[in-house]
Amino acid sequence: MEAKVISGVHFPSLPSSYIRPQSERPNLSQVSEGDNVPVIDLGCEDRSLIIKQIGDACRDYGFFQVINHGVSKEAVDKILKVAHEFFSLPVEEKMKLYSDDPSKTMRLSTSFNVKKETVHNWRDYLRLHCYPLDKYAPEWPSIPSSFRDIVSNYCMEVRQLGFRLEEAISESLNLDKDSLKDVLGEQGQHMAINYYPACPEPELTYGLPAHTDPNALTILLQDLQVSGLQVLKDGKWLAIKPHPDAFVINLGDQLQALSNGKYKSVWHRAVVNANKARLSVASFLCPCDSANISAPKELITTSCESAIYKDFTYAEYYKKFWSRNLDQDHCLEHFKITT
Repeated sequence: MEAKVISGVHFPSLPSSYIRPQSERPNLSQVSEGDNVPVIDLGCEDRSLIIKQIGDACRDYGFFQVINHGVSKEAVDKILKVAHEFFSLPVEEKMKLYSDDPSKTMRLSTSFNVKKETVHNWRDYLRLHCYPLDKYAPEWPSIPSSFRDIVSNYCMEVRQLGFRLEEAISESLNLDKDSLKDVLGEQGQHMAINYYPACPEPELTYGLPAHTDPNALTILLQDLQVSGLQVLKDGKWLAIKPHPDAFVINLGDQLQALSNGKYKSVWHRAVVNANKARLSVASFLCPCDSANISAPKELITTSCESAIYKDFTYAEYYKKFWSRNLDQDHCLEHFKITT
């Protein structure tokens, strides 16, 4: 069987299908250090300060990092360990889980959407649906044997963090703390365990090109040893150094729509390293498929603004997102009200 993944396969040079045109390459020399990225202490006793800091970060950056977040260090350490164990399995073992069908609820795949892309991305990933756990966990990998228990526990802890953050984001918009959660409904939860092997020519390709996330909120656990996340701020790319014991929180397209454009769904990308592999764990909170994404009336009436986006369901949005290439125009633009 020919391997379709890149983890565990030796490449002396970058295959041509991964080489980006000159105009689309990372231009790493033009990237700045993101030294002023907000790091918010959720353990602070002054809740009004936390709300303000989150609101400022959502408006000015579209992302922030959190510490004292309530997810146990044990859960974090264990998921990183078992993720490395998974990607260290023989290629033949991993390929049993391979699929290029985005509709599958559990799959190992590569790049982003290999059936539609003209240039591939230097990434393998394990994509899992995570809620409800009793429905999805039985289909997860059985090797390593501890995988399901470790990932289940991590998913539960991260989900609670996500709900706390959504409440704070709601309050930062001067809404009731449950306002956004009520719109989002019984939220789904997905996970992408990303593995970016060492790349022979990192300046020619991406782990993931620039994109925004289609969901509501992304909670990213970074590799502390190898950086690779970059975000777009005021037209310039910033390198985000991993912060000890922190999660990176990305606002997704649904929160940009629900805030009527007040908050940003951040453009971000992943670059790769010539010498070291990088691993990250992205957890996504997603509206239920039938959720009607419409900015709360309080945001429109109190500010005398017009709605920017048409009402849509999350199912409609998600279908549109996966029908495209990742690095095409912002999917949310397709849902703007045109005058």
